[in-house]
Amino acid sequence: HQVKTIHMLGKQFSKSHSKAAKHGEGIAPPKRILFPPEKICMVWQQRQRAGAGLFNVGNTCFLNSVLQCLTYTPPLANYLLSREHSRACHQQGFCMMCIMEAHVNKVLHSPVSAILPLAVLKVFRRKSCQEDAHDFLCCTVNAMQRACLSASNDLDLSSQSTTIVYQIFGGFLRSRGMFPQLLLSLAFCEAISDSYEAFLDVPLDIKVRGFAAVKYHGGMATLGEDLGAFQHWALCLVSRCKKNVAASKRFTVHRAPKILTVCLKRFDCFTGGKISKVVEYPEYLDLRPYMSQADGEPLQYSLYAVLVHSGVSCHGGHYFCYTKVSSNFLPSQWGKCVLGEINFRRFWGRSSP
Repeated sequence: HQVKTIHMLGKQFSKSHSKAAKHGEGIAPPKRILFPPEKICMVWQQRQRAGAGLFNVGNTCFLNSVLQCLTYTPPLANYLLSREHSRACHQQGFCMMCIMEAHVNKVLHSPVSAILPLAVLKVFRRKSCQEDAHDFLCCTVNAMQRACLSASNDLDLSSQSTTIVYQIFGGFLRSRGMFPQLLLSLAFCEAISDSYEAFLDVPLDIKVRGFAAVKYHGGMATLGEDLGAFQHWALCLVSRCKKNVAASKRFTVHRAPKILTVCLKRFDCFTGGKISKVVEYPEYLDLRPYMSQADGEPLQYSLYAVLVHSGVSCHGGHYFCYTKVSSNFLPSQWGKCVLGEINFRRFWGRSSP
């Protein structure tokens, strides 16, 4: 049931170069801008009260919790509340952006305490069993991205990343491989190979062994020390002298998203069991140390939503979420409740340029 987090942007940009390569090389500039970036507002344009809750009708908690996290994502909600998309949309039939626009406006303008998300339920025909919230979020965001691209044909890969959806959730990772090479002088030099991959969320492996993206201190993991910048060492055989030498591969965030969505891999891929390891994470996160360009001003993010799974496996349990309505509506219990949860997915919004 794995759903790829990138729809049309899953291809990689690759480029090998020397150590002298400048920051930013390897990703071509877009030939066309689909949505003006200056129109994206990261704070609520109108003071919002808490909107309507969502009724759970037969194991729809996974769907409801994702919808609430998206509804209270300020740059997305600002755009959907303006109804700008539906006024310009000419797509026949299914359009996920139109559906989300109707849903967000209904939730935030409803006078009642809870509603049924009928616009979404009608589209996602499903069985009554529990389903995965991560898969649903990926499916929804990808469907919104496709809707934004529906009126544009033959776009280059960089231009596809200029939709409103991708400019909110999307970024690029850089994978840098460093491979020692033996010169004729029998001295070693280090060749560097870079590839770039688009992402709409960042999945993190929380297992101790293997290719982990978090570090552990006394049995507790700390999110942040290796976020977006984890390193893997391997042995590279130098053909000339038949020696094994260390090679490394390092991932960094090359282009940061406006909304950073981090998914902790809490379900074992073989058994489906829940990994209950406690992972500490901050309310405010500086992404700068984990960027390809680590020097510079802090790149601050503020936690605004957390999606939680309660249960022992992916085959059952209950999903729910915490969200901030706006910066001025932060309850005093936010830190105590949210930061202590053994949770599933976190949403950080960029609070610095």
